[in-house]
Amino acid sequence: MNKKQKKMLIRIIVAFVLLIGFHFIKMQGVIRFLAYMLPYFIIGYDILKKAIKGIINLKPFDESLLMAVATLGAIILALYNEAHGHNGDYVEAIAVMLFYQVGEFFQSLAVSKSRKNISELMDIRPDYANIEINGKYEKVDPNEVKIGDIIIVTAGEKVPLDGIVIEGNSSLNTVALTGESVPRTIGVGDEIISGSVNLNGLLKVRVTKSFGDSTVSKILELVENASSRKSKSEDFIAKFARVYTPFVVVSAILLALLPPLIRILFLDLPALWNLWIYRALIFLVISCPCALVVSIPLSFFAGIGGASKAGILIKGSNYLETLSNVKTVVFDKTGTLTKGVFEVNAIHHSKIEEDKLLEYAALAESASSHPIAISLKKAYGKEIDLSRVKDIQEISGNGIIAKIDDFEIVAGNEKIMAKFGIEPIRCHSTGTIIHIAINNNYMGHIVISDVIKPESFKAIENLKKLGIKKLIILTGDLRKTAKEVADKLKINEFYSELLPNDKLNKVEEIIDGKNTVAFVGDGINDAPVLTRADVGIAMGAMGSDAAIEAADVVLMDDNPLKIADAINISKKCLRIVGQNICFALGIKFICLVLGAIGIANMWLAVFADVGVMIICILNALRTLFIK
Repeated sequence: MNKKQKKMLIRIIVAFVLLIGFHFIKMQGVIRFLAYMLPYFIIGYDILKKAIKGIINLKPFDESLLMAVATLGAIILALYNEAHGHNGDYVEAIAVMLFYQVGEFFQSLAVSKSRKNISELMDIRPDYANIEINGKYEKVDPNEVKIGDIIIVTAGEKVPLDGIVIEGNSSLNTVALTGESVPRTIGVGDEIISGSVNLNGLLKVRVTKSFGDSTVSKILELVENASSRKSKSEDFIAKFARVYTPFVVVSAILLALLPPLIRILFLDLPALWNLWIYRALIFLVISCPCALVVSIPLSFFAGIGGASKAGILIKGSNYLETLSNVKTVVFDKTGTLTKGVFEVNAIHHSKIEEDKLLEYAALAESASSHPIAISLKKAYGKEIDLSRVKDIQEISGNGIIAKIDDFEIVAGNEKIMAKFGIEPIRCHSTGTIIHIAINNNYMGHIVISDVIKPESFKAIENLKKLGIKKLIILTGDLRKTAKEVADKLKINEFYSELLPNDKLNKVEEIIDGKNTVAFVGDGINDAPVLTRADVGIAMGAMGSDAAIEAADVVLMDDNPLKIADAINISKKCLRIVGQNICFALGIKFICLVLGAIGIANMWLAVFADVGVMIICILNALRTLFIK
């Protein structure tokens, strides 16, 4: 609890104790009135202050005015009764204000809990960066560090800027970014993102992005702007309250005046002003729209907070609402459903040990920086002994010729094999095929291809369980590659060999105005499609800045399982919003009718206002724990 909340709790306790104490002490007249006014002003002075400010600023119609009029009216009625020899009941007025403040207290706690999840992201903001100057570490503002500078991150420090590790090994805590509690191991050559925490060891990092463009800055910007984008439900409640509150005040005035006047003028009966003014005050308390005005925005806010804790950044409650209606999910393939990196998948028809064939391939490709060469060297996994390699010749678009241990190695595609009169064995697997020959003798081939993320299988299954009607893959890859991925993931519809503009046109065709379409991508070429889709979902860890900027939802760890999690959170959040709207309006309508006909008293009015608000707030808080 913060200081403001502690102060409110003390006021509630003091007012409650005084109210109970005075109820059991026999007092009369002015002393009794002044005694009861003490707890009333302790608990209600800020509400009265807000009501007066609202009147001065010509914006009087809010819940503060309703509470002030209702409770002051009840006090005036109690004074009137005492003046006419009856015992005036001040307890009801004080209880209404007390329980209203209890509701406000619960609301404050709920908002604090929601903000805590989001503020944990704010803790990722780095305070400084270490730069080595003349053999010493100096702390500088991250904004002063330039692209290409070398920064040092010691154990326990936050990584201040995005970059590539050039020295050192460590484990990173990325829980604030991705929601993933398992540390990520990194070493030389690995990309490192700002906002993560270095758990052990010393890292030297070459900066690849300025602080303004870094991951941590982008995340903070997204979070800070999230609450400004209102959902349709929130807009409806805001408009509803602006019309509803004046209507209620006028209705209460008519309820206080019309029945007594009708009794006097047309029925020749006593006016019973006290009775009808009392009913009007009850009507005011019951009709207070606090439950809706508070719980609906809180539900969305808590939903965004709960999602951020799981590593899902939703840029506004409007996107959360749209996400709940998604019926079609369109995927970019590379980097979204697949890892987006080349890996050695298989070795076929090898006439020597597979490890030996891979060793010769890696040595032959030792001087190349091509992604194929990198994947071969990574699969080999050992330090390259360059003294074994001689006379490397690269034939562009075909392959490599090299002398290794006095053997002539030819590594490449079918064209280079044909050039040397070597008959390769054709491969039916999908991917890039590297044929290997030693001294003009064919030795086998290595299959290199993009790999489907292990989580993608479960992600597709989960989306189907959530009722997603259509799953579609869009990719620039060859049809054979796209079909293999689609078949493995059991996705029936795919479109291949698409240019960026083709992807946009295809999404335009898919959006039919009936079903809400989400597009999931990570590349810079996906930015236009992410913007055009009803909901754009970007892979945030390794995704391009343009994709993250264009998207409405960002998955911080590139895990496709989070797509279903995001949709699930949104559906449950909207379900809770619907429950609160129906419950609040239903109870209020029933109690308003009972109040108008004289069945409801002030205690029932307290339940209809404060009780319903507390129940709705507690229900809204469930969105914090949705998974």
